[in-house]
Amino acid sequence: MNFKKILFLLVTGVSITSLGIVGCTPQEQNSEAGTQPSTLTAETETVTPAATPTSQPQERPGDVPYVPTPQPVVDAMLKVAKVGKNDVLYDLGSGDGRIVVTAAQNFGTRGVGIDIDPQRIKEANENAKKAGVTDRVKFVQQDLFNTDFSEATVVTLYLLPEINERLRPILLKQLKPGTRIVSHAFDMGEWKPQQTLNVEGKTVYYWVVPKEVPANLR
Repeated sequence: MNFKKILFLLVTGVSITSLGIVGCTPQEQNSEAGTQPSTLTAETETVTPAATPTSQPQERPGDVPYVPTPQPVVDAMLKVAKVGKNDVLYDLGSGDGRIVVTAAQNFGTRGVGIDIDPQRIKEANENAKKAGVTDRVKFVQQDLFNTDFSEATVVTLYLLPEINERLRPILLKQLKPGTRIVSHAFDMGEWKPQQTLNVEGKTVYYWVVPKEVPANLR
């Protein structure tokens, strides 16, 4: 459509939008892309700024959907693990950071949250700042299967059965004997828990890493 035709249509009162000449401005496109950071296309990634100075593109889809652990379950998980100020807690799939933040607030525990989703890392950092525990916790955007857990004395997780079983040999190889592991909702297959709790209809499983790992669990 040339300029003369467009001018004619404007003069005669015909809307350009009625002819299908519509679209978002670059600013509008950026806003729309920002609402769903986990589903960015290659085109929108080139114009969407990073959420935080330390964020990075999500390397692959997450292994589990994000469902936060209810606070009563968080409290029970920390209680059964007997976390304290001398512990280092790793939360695998840390989401909004509530387990790590609660441990730091209530017990003075140092904590590390691992999550592959940059939006969850951003949210967790904001929650840690609000709680005033940024000196004791940190959140790392990383693939669980490429993470070194060896520093941990307590590990918490709320994943899925198959993910727990894939992580089991990694955890048993890396973690020191006596390290406590607590899982919300799902067990670890052949590795039977030392304790099972029911918290408001939710199940919590508790293990302690043994000195000698049975061959069937490696």
